[in-house]
Amino acid sequence: MHTSLTINNFTFKWGARTYIMGILNVTPDSFSGDGLVRDEVVVETAIDQARGFVEAGADILDVGGESTRPGAETVSGAEELERVIPVVRRLAEEFDTLISIDTYKAQVAEAALGAGADMVNDVWGLRADPNLAEVVARHGVPVILMHNRSTPKNAEVREQLGGRYVGVEYNDLLPDIRHELMESVELARQARIPDEHIILDPGIGFGKTVEQNLELLDRLGEVRDLGYPILLGPSRKSFIGYTLDLPMDERQEGTAATISVGIVRGADIVRVHNVQMMARVVRMTDAVVRRG
Repeated sequence: MHTSLTINNFTFKWGARTYIMGILNVTPDSFSGDGLVRDEVVVETAIDQARGFVEAGADILDVGGESTRPGAETVSGAEELERVIPVVRRLAEEFDTLISIDTYKAQVAEAALGAGADMVNDVWGLRADPNLAEVVARHGVPVILMHNRSTPKNAEVREQLGGRYVGVEYNDLLPDIRHELMESVELARQARIPDEHIILDPGIGFGKTVEQNLELLDRLGEVRDLGYPILLGPSRKSFIGYTLDLPMDERQEGTAATISVGIVRGADIVRVHNVQMMARVVRMTDAVVRRG
């Protein structure tokens, strides 16, 4: 694995500490209930939230304009652009913090990178839009490739606990996830995206049952063995809610536990909603496991 990644004036030193990605959901229907859109994009609200994230220690601000919760409706590229571009532009003007665009659409990534985004976070690992890899390569930015087997037929939604996936079958969970992640890596390589610009996300919560998510978290080191930095995004997800029988707004402790275990198992970046609280969890866990 490459030991570092430099983006503009920021350098990730892999293994030195765990980096924090703060989630800015510019959507009306985020699974976590923190979407910033009601009737229109409330840019100032997003900026205020971002300011709090930066002050609390966020290294990356991840802007997303389409909900990824189980059973969510897709949105058009035009609507997604309307939601995210004003926010990305203002973030780039006001903060030095890295900006990630959470999208699988080439047209959205193109516009967001032009507006000041520094990297692309693709929940479909370059599989959904055949043009996205070329956009990433041409701009020379890093890309996060996530494993995803989400299908509407496997989504089950309960009123208090939210959506989860049921009946998702794998021949062998970790080997299957590793194989499919490397298929995404091969798509990146074919587009001439350099290996040092690739970050892998095992896709906690995406097309995996509660038990599969728990096993994946425990065996995260097997994904890290592929030789790429790992981003982990368990924050507030339904596998925590179903494990603890808690609604979304009571999953802080469960999220903290998954973040800490994830770091022990090899996560390099954690994607979180509550940056202040989870930054403390990260620092404490790092103090134990990264003492060298």
